[in-house]
Amino acid sequence: MDFISHFSKVTDPRVEGRTKHLLIDIIGIAILAVIAECDEWEDIADWARSKEEDLGKHFVLPNGIPSHDTFERVFSLIEPVEFQSSFISWVKSLFGSENKFVHIDGKSLKGSKDESQAKKMLHMVGAWASEQHVLLGQLRTEEKSNEITAIPELIKMLDLKGSTVTIDAMGCQKEIASDIIKSEGDYVLAVKNNQKSLYEQIENTFQHLPMQSVDETTDKDHGRIEVRQCKVITKLDLVEETRNWSHCQSIIEVQRTRIEKGITTRQNAYYISSHNDKDAAFMNKVIRSHWSIENELHWTLDVVFGEDKSRKRKKNEGENFSFIRRMALNVLKSYHGDKRSIRRRRKMASYQFDYLENLLKI
Repeated sequence: MDFISHFSKVTDPRVEGRTKHLLIDIIGIAILAVIAECDEWEDIADWARSKEEDLGKHFVLPNGIPSHDTFERVFSLIEPVEFQSSFISWVKSLFGSENKFVHIDGKSLKGSKDESQAKKMLHMVGAWASEQHVLLGQLRTEEKSNEITAIPELIKMLDLKGSTVTIDAMGCQKEIASDIIKSEGDYVLAVKNNQKSLYEQIENTFQHLPMQSVDETTDKDHGRIEVRQCKVITKLDLVEETRNWSHCQSIIEVQRTRIEKGITTRQNAYYISSHNDKDAAFMNKVIRSHWSIENELHWTLDVVFGEDKSRKRKKNEGENFSFIRRMALNVLKSYHGDKRSIRRRRKMASYQFDYLENLLKI
């Protein structure tokens, strides 16, 4: 299993000479077990014991299968920065670095909060490649408000050359826009009242100046109709605030009209972008695809992997286990061998070891 080699450089946090199990065995088994529908340390150890003969083909296992206490203790001690580095190395080896759309957003792990020990909720900021359906990397922050400081660090870790990066209004910061340009990527950033002058100038511009491009799409689903009209302006002479943003070359308005049960609602959203050669159809697509990080990543982690309910709070275990979940999800989403749901693929992997091996041939 080639993925194991990417984690061989993780430093063993245990006391040398007092270990019964190899670190790479512990890491590799945990990853396989989470793919195979195990979400707790006890489940991982039980599943591994039931598959010991199969696992012996890929791991050394000098003293058999580690106990659940060993799994928990080791992952609470592993340095998350090293684990993150190994994760990114593995992602690049499989999926390359040509990611057309990269969406950055945060997610809170609600079960990680422990009021009895005054432990704050764990919050992760991740980068999602919507066309490849993979998480490229993530960073921990103590609070959602700290996303502004975490995003630049995440950008530095990723290869964004040729990518279009989308971020919601919290990440609409001049420094972040500049960092994306320095990484040879482009940006589409949502603008709200946290950038009041910019927001007002964009809103006024769309009321008075002609559009360079317009695109409209209509979706119908379960009695609901949603029309999305996207407009792009690239002549920014009158939008003085855009001069303060690195390489800002276009502004975008997306008007969403929703008709449901006879009630019509409208909402306008505004964006700035470094693109000057993309039409409204492109902008409509990239802006809409931003929500795939919620629908395909965050929702699946909570509903299929039970992330919100997880109470892993000991030292680094919550953060490190979040990487394992995301690695498992990357594997499961990237497998094109059948049309089963992610939930059913996990169940199949728990039953059939050869199916699990096929998943890891991506």
